[in-house]
Amino acid sequence: MLDLLHRRYAPLVVSLLSLVFTPERSTVPVAEAHTEIGDALDQLRAQGYELNADGTRAIPLGSARELCRQWSDVGWLKRQIVDGDIEVYQLSAHAVGALEVAGRAGGTRARVSESRVRTLLDAVEQLAQDSDPDVLVRMSRLDAQIRRLQDELARIQRTGEVDEVDDEVLLEEAENVLHLVRELPADFARVAESIRAMQRDVVTALRQDERPSGDVLREYLERGEQVMNATPEGRAFAGALRLIGDPERIDELSLQLDTVLRHRFTGRLPGQQRTELRDVGRRIEQGVAEVIKAQRQASHVITTQVRNHDPLRDRQVDELLREVMVSFQRWMPTTRRGEGVAPVRRLPVAEIAHLRQSTNDLTPPQPPVPLHVLDDDPDAGLEDGAREWGGPHYAELTEHLSSFAAGADSADLAEVFRGAPEPIRRPVDLLGLLEIAHRNGMAETDQIAFVEAVRPDGSRRRFAFGGVTVRTKEGTDD
Repeated sequence: MLDLLHRRYAPLVVSLLSLVFTPERSTVPVAEAHTEIGDALDQLRAQGYELNADGTRAIPLGSARELCRQWSDVGWLKRQIVDGDIEVYQLSAHAVGALEVAGRAGGTRARVSESRVRTLLDAVEQLAQDSDPDVLVRMSRLDAQIRRLQDELARIQRTGEVDEVDDEVLLEEAENVLHLVRELPADFARVAESIRAMQRDVVTALRQDERPSGDVLREYLERGEQVMNATPEGRAFAGALRLIGDPERIDELSLQLDTVLRHRFTGRLPGQQRTELRDVGRRIEQGVAEVIKAQRQASHVITTQVRNHDPLRDRQVDELLREVMVSFQRWMPTTRRGEGVAPVRRLPVAEIAHLRQSTNDLTPPQPPVPLHVLDDDPDAGLEDGAREWGGPHYAELTEHLSSFAAGADSADLAEVFRGAPEPIRRPVDLLGLLEIAHRNGMAETDQIAFVEAVRPDGSRRRFAFGGVTVRTKEGTDD
């Protein structure tokens, strides 16, 4: 963190990153970050801030894309893939700490106050209570605390008044709260990065295949349990997680913050500090969500690696990449711009079986079996009544249409169907009659026709369709 703050263009980087990354916007798509940073640099150059008073550059050369790449190389930014295919920038834990230090340096100056001393004393007292196993000492402390609270309750009941706290003291306490809150984002970011570091170590160990996968995963689970207890930021996250897991504590925190913000002393706080007080709960929730997201992503990556782990293939890829890097290290120091590049001679060979060199003869070796010739009677072999449930009786329908028209050039199809005998007045025969009408030539009318069809089992079905006039003499298809 201090190394980042001591770099040449650190003031510019801190300003631009504070502008792009906010508590509500912890990750920014790469394209949007390049656009916003490029616009900010253009505005600075247009206002004449490109050079310092001593003639040195205040804004580095290069485009926003190049600057973001440099910041990613030195540790300001981290690039990652979210939602499958979206590449985003995220501040590293060191960058979050650097921005917090810069924010505190530019804001209200930290000072020794009653609130800070009381916080320190309370922490020391709690530490002493937790480290002292003496039961009698603990009981005496609890008795003293109970008597003190009972005396205060009796005084309030007797006088009906609460001692008011001076506004200066309240301001000091509010500043102390904000000071504590500003430490949380960096702690959460460090926990998330420690989880990502564990993920990289586990994937590397699985790829090297030097130990059984079960031992590697067991070590990962043990480190995952220790990360919440071995570091201060891990303990902070564990405490915040217990807070988030208790809805009553969250509601109580919101009510307490509303009470503070309604007090008159908050009118003396700058608007930014009032906003920070109001967003204390939300910032804790965002930090916890970031850590949980890192845990979920690490589990997904490790699970995918275990499922798709191929030691031989991974070893071949590692050897190839190592050879390429060694070749680059030998080639770069001795070459000049525009010089030709010798191609890499060794590449993995595709493992392809023997390819077919000739095609088979598509002609079958012998002719197909002759088709079976049916009897003259098409209904032979059918069960009794099966033909009645079959398709339309085209011959009977054509004969009925000719006899119904009695020499007329056209006839109403609905009337023709109504006049048909029941064996050819089935629902499927209505479709057959429409097909005959389409083949002979028909004309649609504006009327709606209704007919009643009779199934072979005697049930009846009513149909409605657009009126059709059919030619009684057979024509040709269109």
